[in-house]
Order: sequence, then C-alpha cells, then structure tokens
Amino acid sequence: MASNPTSSSTEPRSASVSIRTLVKEPAEAFSCPADILEDAIEGLAGCEETVLSETVCGGILDPNQVVEWVDRTKRLLRFRVDPEELRSEVPGVADELFKLLEQVDLPEDGEPAGELTTRFIASLVELREKLSRDVEAAYAGDPAAGGYDEIIVAYPSIRALAVYRIAHELYLYGVPLLPRIMSEYAHDRTGIDIHPGATIGDFFFIDHGTGIVIGETAIIGDRVRLYQGVTIGAASLRNAASLRGKKRHPTIEDDVTIYAGATVLGGETVIGKGSVIGGSVFLTESVPPGTRVMAEAPRQLVRGAVGDEDDEAMQLQWDI
Repeated sequence: MASNPTSSSTEPRSASVSIRTLVKEPAEAFSCPADILEDAIEGLAGCEETVLSETVCGGILDPNQVVEWVDRTKRLLRFRVDPEELRSEVPGVADELFKLLEQVDLPEDGEPAGELTTRFIASLVELREKLSRDVEAAYAGDPAAGGYDEIIVAYPSIRALAVYRIAHELYLYGVPLLPRIMSEYAHDRTGIDIHPGATIGDFFFIDHGTGIVIGETAIIGDRVRLYQGVTIGAASLRNAASLRGKKRHPTIEDDVTIYAGATVLGGETVIGKGSVIGGSVFLTESVPPGTRVMAEAPRQLVRGAVGDEDDEAMQLQWDI
C-alpha cells in the first residue's frame, strides 16, 4: 500500500485550526465640517431647482407598498387554493389594492378606485388560468423540468409572468404608475423585463429568461417561445419622444420560436406564424409565416497546443 507522503500514520489528524480574531476599538463618530454639512442640507432641501425635487415634493407613492401587494397577489395566484384561506386572503388583496389606487391619479374619465378594485378581483380566476397555461407551456418546452411543482416554485419565468399578468390587467384599466413599479420589481428579481403594456397570448414560454426585453407595444401570440437574451424592442430614433403612444414594437404571431440573443425591432415588424428565429439574429423587417431565419455562423479559428506560433491568422488585429 502506498504511504501517505505527508504522514507516517494512517490515523486522521486533527483538523483544528487556530483562528486569529482581530479586535478593533470602536471608532469615534466622524464629524463633517459644519460648512460642508450646511451646504449639503441647503442644496438638498426645498422643492425647486430639479425635476426630482419637484416630483418628490408633489408626493409620490412608496414603491415598497406596491411590491408587498403584488407579492401577496402573486402568491395568491400561484399557491392559494384552500377556501378558508382564500376567504381571508382575497379581501385583504382587495383592500390593499383599493388603498394603492387611492394614492395615484386615476384618469378623470375612468372608473373610481372602488370599481377598479372590484374588476380586478373578478379577474383573478382568469389570471390564474392564464398563468396555469404558462406553466403547461414551460413543462412542454423544457425537458429539464422535473414536474409542474418545480416550475411553479422555482422558475423565474413563472414569477415574472405572474407579475406581468397582474400588472397588465391594471394597465388595461388605465391605472398609472402601479403596473410599471410591479414590472420593474419583477425585472430586478428575475432579469426578465416585460413592460406591462405588452400584449402576450396564452401558453407563453420563456426558457432561462435572463436578459429578455419585451417592449410596451409588442404583441405576442399564443404558444410563443423565447430564450434568454431576446429583445422584442423599438428601433431608436433621435426624437424618440415623437413615438410616444404609437406602436413601436414588433408583432410576434402564434407558434413562433426565437432563440437566445436574437433582436427583433420596429413597430411594423411582423414575425409570421410558425417562424423560427435563430440565435443572435438581428431583424428589423417582417418575415412571412413559416420562415427560418438564421445568422451566418462566424468564422472560427482553432489551433492545437502544438502549432506554428507565427501563424498570422491567429494574431489579433488591433489597428482600427
């Protein structure tokens, strides 16, 4: 038997390690010069000078309240099925939504907060059905899925879509601010950026999801699959403000698959039914149904461990 080169004994040695703890005396409180402090306070105080100051002084909604409400509502859609639990949870969701709606400027010609709250509660069953179809799509589209439970609990795409379905419903009511706070919260948590104004059909599947961007006026049909890094965006113009309120984002018809890193831009761009858009494709024009669009593979140079060190083809070119 080969001997242990570090020890003549086969008995395990003690793994005890002496750890030295550095203890610092508490530092004295730092005292900033009085004139610097006063300049900072005077510069930050007041409601003039900047758009930020004027807006805050006018009163803004605490986004944490919105996050707490959408989390509670998302849990209701994903996990709550016990009737007794629902009898206490649904009224709580309604009450919190009503209070949030009272804090924003609803359209003058629209419904009041109470009626909007009632409409939203009436939509909960349909929202759950839509989310359930998204779960089905994820299971059908991802061979790595171990079951519906894994998708419901673990998949970031389902978390993002749950928030999107909720936010989109409120967006359709004309509710300002709240839907956007919700969608940016989901973006922050999952890396999936879906504007609440986007229209997305049933059985929508996002695989992995990080880096997905779907713009406000995008229209996405049924049974569409997107992979990580896909952008469904708007073509940029210098005078971008002139496009506000117009369709700026593509239409993706039913049964389309768009692979990782692809970019599809423009309000007039339509990806026809059943098309497949390959990874890293850049599209600003429409394609008819059943189209396959693939980016030309880049030329790759591979050299083994032994080779000509002076091979010019393998040298980086830095001259621009």
